[in-house]
Amino acid sequence: MASIISIKGLNKAYGSQRVLRDLTLDYEPGKIIGLLGPNGCGKTTLIKILTGLINDYTGEVLIDGHKPDIHTKSITAYLPERTYLADWMRPVDAIKYMADFYEDFDKEKATAMLKTFDLPEKQKIKSMSKGMQEKLQLLLVVCRNAKLYVLDEPLGGVDPAARVFILDVIMKNLPKTSSVLISTHLIHDVEGIFDIALMIGRGRVLRNDKVENGKIGEQTIEDVFKEVFSYAWQVN
Repeated sequence: MASIISIKGLNKAYGSQRVLRDLTLDYEPGKIIGLLGPNGCGKTTLIKILTGLINDYTGEVLIDGHKPDIHTKSITAYLPERTYLADWMRPVDAIKYMADFYEDFDKEKATAMLKTFDLPEKQKIKSMSKGMQEKLQLLLVVCRNAKLYVLDEPLGGVDPAARVFILDVIMKNLPKTSSVLISTHLIHDVEGIFDIALMIGRGRVLRNDKVENGKIGEQTIEDVFKEVFSYAWQVN
C-alpha cells in the first residue's frame, strides 16, 4: 500500500536556527496520527511543510506519492491554529468559497451543519466569538472528502465541553479510509483515538509508536509523553 505521508531526511532552519532535524517518517493511509510535543518543538513547521505552505527545506517530503503541489493540496484538508477567513465573510460566503475552490467539498452537508454548530449563516465573521470562528473552520474542514486531514491544535483554547463536541464531530464526519494528523498538547482528551503517537522534541523524532486503546504498550500516551519530555530538552 502506498504511503500517504513519506518523509526522508527532512531539515528546516530559520536562519541559523534549526527547527527540524533529519526527520524520517512513513505512514500508510487510514491512520490517526497524534503529533505531540511542547510549544516550539517544530510541530507547526512540519505541518506547514506537509500542507505546502513552506517549501524552503532540505530532504524529501511526499504526500500520496507527490511533492507538496496542487495535487497534494487538493487531497489535503487543513485546519490551521489561527483563523484564515476574511472578516467580511459570513458562513454562507465561506461555504460558497470552499465549494468553488474544492471539488470534494459537500456544500449541502455544510449548510445543514450550520444548525448543528449553532452558527447563524449571515453573521459576519468579524462579529463572531473566537469559539464560533473555530466551529466554522472545523465545519469547513470536515465537509471535505479528503484523503488527508491535518488539524493544528483543534482543541486549543476551548473548554472541556467544547473539546468533547469537537472530537465527536471529527470522529463522526471524517471518512474511515482517510488519514488524520492531529497536533495537540491536550493528550488526555484525545489519546483514545490515536493509532500512532509521534513525539517531537527540538525538531527531532523522540518516539513514533503504535497505539492500542490509548496506550503504548502498558503505558498511557500521556505517561510516555511525561517521561520523554522530562529529559527531552537535554538533547543537543
